[in-house]
Amino acid sequence: MLTKKITSPLIALPRLAKRMIVVMMDIALCLCSVWIAFYLRLDQIGFPVLEQRYVYWIAPALAVPIFARLGLYRAIFRYTGIASLVTILKAVCIYAILFFSLLLLLKLEGVPRSLGLIQPLIIFLSVVASRAVAKLLLSGWQLKTRQPSGRLLIYGAGEAGIQTAFALSTSRKFTLLAFVDEDPSKIGRNINGIEVISALDVPDAVFRMGITDILLAMPSLARQRRNEIISRLRRLSVHVQTLPSVLDLASGKVTIQDFQELDAEDLLGREPVQPKSILFANSLTHKTVLVTGAGGSIGSELCRQIALQRPEKLILLEHNEFSLYSIHQELSTLCKEKMLTIHLVPLLASISNYQRLSEIFTIFKPTNVYHAAAYKHVPLVESNPSEGILNNIWGTINLARAAVENQVEKFVLVSTDKAVRPTNIMGATKRVAELVLQALDASDSIDFHSNSESLPLNVKNQTLFSMVRFGNVLGSSGSVVPLFRKQLFNGGPLTVTHADVTRYFMTIPEAAQLVLQAAAMADGGDVFVLDMGQPVKILDLAQRMIELSGMTLRDKENPDGDIEITITGLRPGEKLYEELLIGDNPEVTSHERIMKAKDDFLPWKELQPLLLDMKQAAVTNNFDAMRQSLIKLVPGYCPVDS
Repeated sequence: MLTKKITSPLIALPRLAKRMIVVMMDIALCLCSVWIAFYLRLDQIGFPVLEQRYVYWIAPALAVPIFARLGLYRAIFRYTGIASLVTILKAVCIYAILFFSLLLLLKLEGVPRSLGLIQPLIIFLSVVASRAVAKLLLSGWQLKTRQPSGRLLIYGAGEAGIQTAFALSTSRKFTLLAFVDEDPSKIGRNINGIEVISALDVPDAVFRMGITDILLAMPSLARQRRNEIISRLRRLSVHVQTLPSVLDLASGKVTIQDFQELDAEDLLGREPVQPKSILFANSLTHKTVLVTGAGGSIGSELCRQIALQRPEKLILLEHNEFSLYSIHQELSTLCKEKMLTIHLVPLLASISNYQRLSEIFTIFKPTNVYHAAAYKHVPLVESNPSEGILNNIWGTINLARAAVENQVEKFVLVSTDKAVRPTNIMGATKRVAELVLQALDASDSIDFHSNSESLPLNVKNQTLFSMVRFGNVLGSSGSVVPLFRKQLFNGGPLTVTHADVTRYFMTIPEAAQLVLQAAAMADGGDVFVLDMGQPVKILDLAQRMIELSGMTLRDKENPDGDIEITITGLRPGEKLYEELLIGDNPEVTSHERIMKAKDDFLPWKELQPLLLDMKQAAVTNNFDAMRQSLIKLVPGYCPVDS
């Protein structure tokens, strides 16, 4: 209590006042160290004699400017550590050289030369001790008033793990009880008094020490090995967290705030598909690239990866103002950090507005278009079919028309596995968008005539159209993973629509890379899909997230568990299983995990009248006519709701 009364006013002082206190303290330490040096060397206790008094002036006059120049007075004592100790050592070494040199040069009477070695050593020890005492006084009382909320085990006794342990020393959020490492040379040793145990001893340590949290501090570990470790930890009923990637840790600073929940790749259960750099090489460099839906989950990741390929101009097309502002700010920062000379063009526009699109294409003349803008949420589109048709189908037609009229080289549509034998309007609209692009790609000249507009006829087509089908993208807007995390935070239950519902999953970077690589491999009219391994049961994913959060599943077998999973029933238009290909004849590509197919489609002249009928039904909000149009256009479309 007394310590708190002393330290609280000190902490509340202005920064300048604190610095002056430290400077005065260092001056006092300099004077004391000179006196101690004389005592040790000459056994002298009294006042300075002869020219010894000059040494008392020289020591602080040298030390304080050097300490200030090296930043000793900018440090916050409560958070000092090894880095501060190294800085003090550097400062004292510079001081010692200058101090010893001056004594040699001045040849002061009554001052032995060895004083130039003894006094710097004393000042180093006294400055280090003063900082240590200040750290103890200023932070010690705070630590005692906060009880730790978790008992932690750090998996990884490398540099990242040790940095994390140091960060924990300034916080009482966790009590660190052990390190885990697979290096036999480290097992049995200790780091700052914390024991390093074997990976085989983790289950026993969790039980014996009452571990509540495990932190994976292995940012450079291979994904396969990481998944094996996570799989073992799932059975221990502890909360598993992770540190950021190696790039995020490049600064060498780790804080408690850097602890993260396991990322989407940790929950994927398979090795992410790596891109082939040769497919990126020169495909976008010095080009003018346009991305629709640039502020969305997929669109924004596309923009990040396109920017790294150094296009001349990147056009960000988005109808949501805040999303456009956010991605533009992020990309501007990225360009500064990576020294990328890219002209970023943020444009507010809707793909439903052909005149606006035509103006944009005429002015900026993009060479590559990546079309990620769409309404994707199945129940919402099911409830708003006219908007789904006008945006997903006619927005695509507007964009394709502007691309053809302005001789865009490549046009890639971001599609979905829900377009394969769809049971919902969203999937059906995306399949119609695919049909449109397939028909346009097969046409040498295109008639964009409509009954309500006077449009140019027989536009010569020089644009290469292709499509990319995704499975469910982990971490995207509407993804099940953010939903489950929110439900876990709120104490459950986790909601699953059906016990047998399964989905293919991919990460956002995988999805964006697939789009860019598909454009590099496209011959025209291709549908590209990613080999995503085995589909994942949503129920299994929910159970995995519960276990890795350190909680237990509440069910009939374990009625005292923490989190329950409830089955809510399939939503309107939802399928139990998703597919990626319509036919059974996928072709291999230059990437072993990317396949392509050429699905059947109607020629443009046959397709266009059906599209015009559908548009009229959407404009008049005639639901029955819209549904009948989709049934005519999409073979295999089987709506499941009434």
